[in-house]
Amino acid sequence: MNSPAALIAGCDEVGRGTWAGPVVTCALILDPARVPAGLADSKALSPRRREALDLAIRASCLDLAIGLAEAAEVDRLNILQATLLAMRRAVEGLRLRPSLVLVDGDRAPSLDLPVRTVVGGDASEPVISAASIVAKVWRDAHMGRLAQTHPGYGFEQHFGYGTAQHLRALQLLGPCAEHRQSFAPVRRVLLERALAPGVVS
Repeated sequence: MNSPAALIAGCDEVGRGTWAGPVVTCALILDPARVPAGLADSKALSPRRREALDLAIRASCLDLAIGLAEAAEVDRLNILQATLLAMRRAVEGLRLRPSLVLVDGDRAPSLDLPVRTVVGGDASEPVISAASIVAKVWRDAHMGRLAQTHPGYGFEQHFGYGTAQHLRALQLLGPCAEHRQSFAPVRRVLLERALAPGVVS
């Protein structure tokens, strides 16, 4: 459906550097009359503040959609192309058609509408900040759910990022279906387990 020309969407991703789990993107359109106070780069906010802002954003935005690229797609496409795919999925999931999409970073997904990249946009553009917050809260909750289906890795604590705890779990258990096998630390563990006598991968 068509929408007024002034609608501007923001789009951002989280989980690009993790060893496990999907790249998660959010595209959203803020209501200019109800922009929540305190929007900032999600990485600069505490978990409690992010969750409070996530609720405020969802209650006041005009439209919102989440896009994913799963670990297998990251392995098949590479992380940049998987991220751009997830961004495209998020934007295409919007019910309203924005006149412009502001994307954090210096690379934009291929879309059939105007796109402008903004380096550091998650800190300077409120609509991108809002998207980064929603994407981060959604992904953290998703990794908590994956921790229940793939116990022992600590996904609910490190959310798939590279930590000493995560590496120990990888070495003990081997990678699961949510791990990105194209990422060097995971690939290294796979090789070590393949070469180790008596270890079943």
